[in-house]
Amino acid sequence: MKAKFTGTDTYVAADDLMASVEVAMELEKPLLIKGEPGTGKTMLAEAVSKALGKDLLIWNIKSTTKAQDGLYIYDTIQRLYDSQFGVEGVDDIARYIKLGKLGEAFKREEQVVLLIDEIDKADLEFPNDLLWELDKMEFYINETKETVKAKVRPIVIITSNAEKELPDAFLRRCIFHYIQFPDRDLMKQIVDAHFENLEENLLEQAMETFYRIRSIRDLRKKPSTSEFIDWIRAMMIGGVDPDTIDVRLPYLGVLIKKDEDLEVVRKVTY
Repeated sequence: MKAKFTGTDTYVAADDLMASVEVAMELEKPLLIKGEPGTGKTMLAEAVSKALGKDLLIWNIKSTTKAQDGLYIYDTIQRLYDSQFGVEGVDDIARYIKLGKLGEAFKREEQVVLLIDEIDKADLEFPNDLLWELDKMEFYINETKETVKAKVRPIVIITSNAEKELPDAFLRRCIFHYIQFPDRDLMKQIVDAHFENLEENLLEQAMETFYRIRSIRDLRKKPSTSEFIDWIRAMMIGGVDPDTIDVRLPYLGVLIKKDEDLEVVRKVTY
């Protein structure tokens, strides 16, 4: 019987998110995750890995990343260097083939969780360049005439911050889930997972102020879940009186990261 993802002791997942993970695993399709920054998109892959007892491979995408980087790289520079210094085995091209994260996932004997993080940072052709590999779970190495086929299909989780629109052909191959910002009940569960014996009044006052700040329409960057956790931690360390939180707004720089937003919050709350 396959193990099911139900979150972890430090990652509280909403029911619809857990259901999306299960569907993606059953249908053997990549799970594409979107949501506000700080809602746990990247941490989801870590939680799935921990909950299911599987290794986690992370492919961090940058603006310069190419799809080829995730498959393999032929290190021609090292081969040239070795040939100049008479290193044995320089004719064995396979020695100079370095597998990327996708290639490594395919080569594993046991199933792994593969996180392709922030796919929308790459150029527009990047997702389309991975269609075959993610669909068929194989790729061809021209230099060695070898086909690398996944021994066990990895659990693929892809995150996007919606900086660019992803191609329709790519979207068709994914299970999509948007992580909604936690409501107060779910936020309380998330906080409880991070703190033991947190003073109830501190949590209540902090949540009331936090959601009031998030409701301000003119904020350019609303504070996230992770920033809320940091804010509570800062107030615990500083010994803040819970009854003064909504007036003093202590450690506001933990929640608000833009000058313009600081001004807006102060005008609205003071």
